[in-house]
Amino acid sequence: MASEEELFASVDALLEEEPQLPPPAERARLREAAGITQARLAVALKTSTQTVKNYENGRSEPKSPRLEAYQRLLKGWAAKYPAHTSSAAPAPVLAPQPEVPETFTGSAAPEQAEVAAPVQATAALAAPERPAHSATSRRPAAKKAAAPAVDPRFPHGPLAVLDGDGSAYGTDGLVLDCPATTVPELVEWTLRESGLGAPKLNRYGKDSDPLIVLTAAAAVKLGLPERLEGHEQRRSLRLPEDHPVVKQVTKAKWQLTQRGFGPWARIYRKAQGRERQCVQLAILSWDALDERSWPGVSEMEPADIARVLGVYAMRVITPRGSTAVSGLELMTALRPPTKAVRDEETGNWVSGYNAGSLGTEPMDPAPPEATPEHPVVVNSGWKGGFLNEEAYQWVRSVETLSDEECTLPFAVGLDLNTAFLAAAARLVVGLSAPDHFHAPKFNPKIPGSWLADLSHIELDPRLPSPFTPDGSRPTGPAWYQTHTLAYAQELGHDVHPIEAYLRRETGAYLDPWHDRLKNAYVDTLADLGVTKDLTDVEFLAAMEQHKQNDPALAAVLSAIKATVKGGVGKLRERPQGKSYKEGETWPALARPTWRPDIRAAVISKARVNMHRKLNNMVKMTGLYPLAVLSDCVVYPSPGESPLGFLPYAASGKPQPGAFRLGPTPGLAKLEGVQSMLWAVDLMEKGLNPARHIKGGDAVLDEGE
Repeated sequence: MASEEELFASVDALLEEEPQLPPPAERARLREAAGITQARLAVALKTSTQTVKNYENGRSEPKSPRLEAYQRLLKGWAAKYPAHTSSAAPAPVLAPQPEVPETFTGSAAPEQAEVAAPVQATAALAAPERPAHSATSRRPAAKKAAAPAVDPRFPHGPLAVLDGDGSAYGTDGLVLDCPATTVPELVEWTLRESGLGAPKLNRYGKDSDPLIVLTAAAAVKLGLPERLEGHEQRRSLRLPEDHPVVKQVTKAKWQLTQRGFGPWARIYRKAQGRERQCVQLAILSWDALDERSWPGVSEMEPADIARVLGVYAMRVITPRGSTAVSGLELMTALRPPTKAVRDEETGNWVSGYNAGSLGTEPMDPAPPEATPEHPVVVNSGWKGGFLNEEAYQWVRSVETLSDEECTLPFAVGLDLNTAFLAAAARLVVGLSAPDHFHAPKFNPKIPGSWLADLSHIELDPRLPSPFTPDGSRPTGPAWYQTHTLAYAQELGHDVHPIEAYLRRETGAYLDPWHDRLKNAYVDTLADLGVTKDLTDVEFLAAMEQHKQNDPALAAVLSAIKATVKGGVGKLRERPQGKSYKEGETWPALARPTWRPDIRAAVISKARVNMHRKLNNMVKMTGLYPLAVLSDCVVYPSPGESPLGFLPYAASGKPQPGAFRLGPTPGLAKLEGVQSMLWAVDLMEKGLNPARHIKGGDAVLDEGE
């Protein structure tokens, strides 16, 4: 039998435990029974109305001293207004995730299923505290799919936006109380208490580290300067190593990546076992969210910023830096370089190559695939020329315009939706190092770089050459990516390569990247009222006002497009900074994803796709373009709408093979309309109408 001392010790232990609150539904019942509003209760507890809502729906719990005050209030109400029925049903129990062995890089065993994104992000599509926008789609309401299970490790979603009052705004209207007053405290709170993070996108990958976005007020509260000044290049912004906050981080035994403490700072400790210890910070007042990729987002309220970034995180990836960085990170997240394999001798799980990925080691390009400053070129003394697979920048000669074209009143610009993304679909690229061949027989199924002479091919001057970015006729032997030569063959010309650098191991590396970004683009457009089932007339009308339907989701759409463009660009990132000397390595070369040959393959295919449509338009309509810039083409038109010159069958359906209107990658939308006189005037000056067709001096972002 227990002694009196043991019993008293047990009772004292209970008394010292944290106060226990009634279930969330009972808290709401008691407040309503007392006739008190959530706003009035928030004033009494010195917190926000949203925080009180979170207390009453179970999204968050109060911390001391607010916890004791709230408990005292609820006890008083409970005595006055006792419940006549049982309280709300208990919260559902989440199914535990299976344990799996980790590889040396944090990968999971092959049998583990991929985990869906947190359900909180799904609900983030509805703006907090605002009525939902009415849909403009003709599509009948679809049956909602069952929501994915919430990962119990990350109950509060992938990220939060911290304000100066200690409120951390998450997805789905969630608001957490963050007591941190220093950066190390913020990191500890994020990892230990916040419940933030996101599960891996591939069963062999890694979970996404939690992201904390700091408003200007939050940055100042944590001891950071409101703005960083004194640097010419935005990418070089960072705190000096002797800054007090950097010293705090170091003293607390946390580390910063080589990028230092800049607009996107990663703070980490080496992983212990399976537990990753890493937090990503984004500082709004240091221009972490580039206005070109995230229009208007930095000026939004914290809850709206959380909504925008939360939808992006759910549909694309938790941001890790610029949209270009996120685009590159997404490739690796969907095609992890390693997976867990069982060692036949020991039976242990070890890290092994994941087939179809780019592996863990960087790979030297073939000399013609590199850039002039690359060590491979400088050290070898290469003088054999380089691939010039770039997007179109072509203006038709005014002398080739017919009288009939000149009398048409309008110039209409068509823009292909995410043309680079469309080119990435089912794109076979090289996975192994290049091998050198002399006088090889051309094979359109082998990715690589080929030296060939296409200067003998006769071209119509009213169309750009498919073989050069400026649309001019080749003047002699040049290096081409496989798709460019394959298109020459498709047009009926003989192709006889002089030499080539080819890759034996191949695969559709970008397929999962394409699929995820395509779904993100199409789903976000659909949320803005632009759906696949619209007629062409309805599509044009919906596109005219889709950005006004919901500026937050319009910003998500812009970020998705920038992710495509930037991700492709990062595959051949050039050296930065005035101190760089030709022949030196630069940081990007250490990445397995520094692959200029893959970038060339995407751009070559996109340019070929554009020329094929231009050619088909001539065959179907007799129309020739005035100018092309990347994925935008300008045509002379009898009216202000593309409906007046696009080819349609007798049934009214768009003709396949030419430009077609629609919301999916590779289909077209209206870019802008100007007068034909305006276009001809620019052409005479050597300027590109496609660059300015939107109106004013706006410059079209290539690759969008």
